[in-house]
Amino acid sequence: MLSEKNFIPHCKSSLAKLVLCVFTLCLSIPMLAQTSKRDSLAFKFQRLESTNRFNPKDTSHINLLARLAFSYRYLDTDSLFSIGEKVLKYSKDIDYAYGEIKGLDALGNYYYSKGNREKSMPLFKEALELAQEIESIECEVSLINTLAQNYSFEGNYAEALNWNLKGIDLAREAGNQQMLSILNENIAGLYADQKDFKNALMFYDTVQKINRRLGNEVIDAETYSNMASLYKDAKDYKSAMFNINRSINTFEKNKIYDWLAYAYQVKGDIYLNQKKYKWALYWFDQSNMLFKHQIEDDRIKIELMNGMAKVYFGLEKDSLSLKYAEEGLTLSKKIKSLQGQIDCSETLYKVHKKNGNNPDALAYLETFKTLSDSLFMDKNKQSLSLLETKLHYEQEKQELIEANEAALAKQRNYIYFSIIILFILSIILFVIRRSENIQKKLNKKLKDKSEAVIQREAQLHEINKTNTKLFSIIGHDLRGPIGGLQGILKMFTDGDISTKELISFIPKLKTDVENISFTLNNLLSWGLNQLNGVVTKPKRVSLSYLVGNNIRLLSEIAKSKSIKIINQLPENPRIWADNNQIDIVIRNLLSNAIKFTPENGLITIEAKEKSDMWQVSVRDTGIGMTAEMQRSIFKDSSNITTYGTNNEKGTGLGLSLCKEMVHKNNGEIWVESVPRKGTTFYFTVPRAQNRYQKAS
Repeated sequence: MLSEKNFIPHCKSSLAKLVLCVFTLCLSIPMLAQTSKRDSLAFKFQRLESTNRFNPKDTSHINLLARLAFSYRYLDTDSLFSIGEKVLKYSKDIDYAYGEIKGLDALGNYYYSKGNREKSMPLFKEALELAQEIESIECEVSLINTLAQNYSFEGNYAEALNWNLKGIDLAREAGNQQMLSILNENIAGLYADQKDFKNALMFYDTVQKINRRLGNEVIDAETYSNMASLYKDAKDYKSAMFNINRSINTFEKNKIYDWLAYAYQVKGDIYLNQKKYKWALYWFDQSNMLFKHQIEDDRIKIELMNGMAKVYFGLEKDSLSLKYAEEGLTLSKKIKSLQGQIDCSETLYKVHKKNGNNPDALAYLETFKTLSDSLFMDKNKQSLSLLETKLHYEQEKQELIEANEAALAKQRNYIYFSIIILFILSIILFVIRRSENIQKKLNKKLKDKSEAVIQREAQLHEINKTNTKLFSIIGHDLRGPIGGLQGILKMFTDGDISTKELISFIPKLKTDVENISFTLNNLLSWGLNQLNGVVTKPKRVSLSYLVGNNIRLLSEIAKSKSIKIINQLPENPRIWADNNQIDIVIRNLLSNAIKFTPENGLITIEAKEKSDMWQVSVRDTGIGMTAEMQRSIFKDSSNITTYGTNNEKGTGLGLSLCKEMVHKNNGEIWVESVPRKGTTFYFTVPRAQNRYQKAS
């Protein structure tokens, strides 16, 4: 019989929750009274057997035997099993369905207490089918409640919720307020297990309303103890302590020792969560004394053992912590409690880790992670969310049906008139919608064509800009140096200058050729970018190699101005980028620094690691820039060409190209400068990782 309030949803272990709540067979009856009741039932049965008056075909005798079986449920499970088998056999012999239900229920509870749900669930379902056949709502609701607890215990919260909803329908139909309280409290527990405290408290509000109608202070106290556990998990310790003290007073007053043991344990957990270990140990000891002397059920011990292990761990008594945690883990494995194994494995991991037992610590950590993943699957939480509103609908269904029937009765006289109006409106709406759809299609075509024209116009405008700039650069920045080179060569071939004079021009010619080459490289790279012809191909690249190579390439230009270049990169930094593009960036920044640094200046190149990026900086002691120049130099539309300290001239493409290249490699570029003191250009580039990501 499970009609009593037997589901305590907010123990941290769902195993402990189910056991503690199923354990209370009779509300307001102390455990000593339960023992007396069991002894009384056993005496009656023994007297029937000793006087040969026990009749296995007498349903009243079978019922007595069934009650005796359930009196052993949490005290002697072997007796529960052996007597339950007799009840089932005797009932089948005389085709007594109610007795079969009780026998199947007893055997199911035996396997359930052993953690063998593969055997318990079919027995409970068979008993439920019999209860439905004989239309025993009392048995049906109790068995539905039991099945809901089984599904909750194995972590299938969506199925547990469905069974609780079915039970609520039946309990409401039968007018059973006590079962309505229990089933609503079960659902509150499911939400609490999902850490959805808002919905859990909403259902507890429903439970408390039902409890007020029942007017039983013990039932109220049971709810308070469950709510205390919820507030504890929500870290609202003030509310948790208020509720648990309220429940303890009632249980002590009425001598409800099973619930009192649970309340003591919750109070111990509240102190444990606040790291008040001595007080936690005190209340765990109080609870343990009650469990030790009154209850024979391995499942009930798991949460208590792990709690005591945590307390001793906090008190730095690691040997005792290890002892209790191992005992809890052994019990959890024995009855196949996943939650118990998770909690105890976590505690054992912490103890072994603290004591430097790394292999054992790692083993328990792996156990903890594996079992956690298997128990807390996302699909259960998602299923529970999908069913979240169903209960509200079911609870208000009867009221809504009555209200709808009244409304329909009032409106029946207007039905035909409404149909005619609706028909006319439908025709009008159809015509309007048809016209709107035609208009929408025409508007869409017009809009598409307009957008195509605008897009094409923009493309042509960009192409014209690109062409204009290309011809400007070719006409002014390349033709001048090449013309000078041609002039010198013509003078030599015409005999206007001697070989010795030509040799004197070689340094200048070399510089001009290098400038032309540098300008052409920038020009080609920029032109390809503008025409979307450059594909970024990132790979693992040595930043040191790129920087060193460019320093060597530009060393003669720097030497001609007596500029010293210092490489302060850390040892062999690796980046994930396009080799050629970052090479162009470094070369342009170094060339600019040389160009705008006066003689005897200093250029410093550094790189710092920033999270998953390298931040590269090129610092010079040059002429610096104004704030206005700093704002405009990276703009795509910028055509600024500035002469260097020795009248060096560029294309104005360098920094625009640098910006494009850095962005293509998922980086950023910026500048900091003070006029007449120097300039520092910064850019970031991804750090090479074990797993590479593609640049945009």
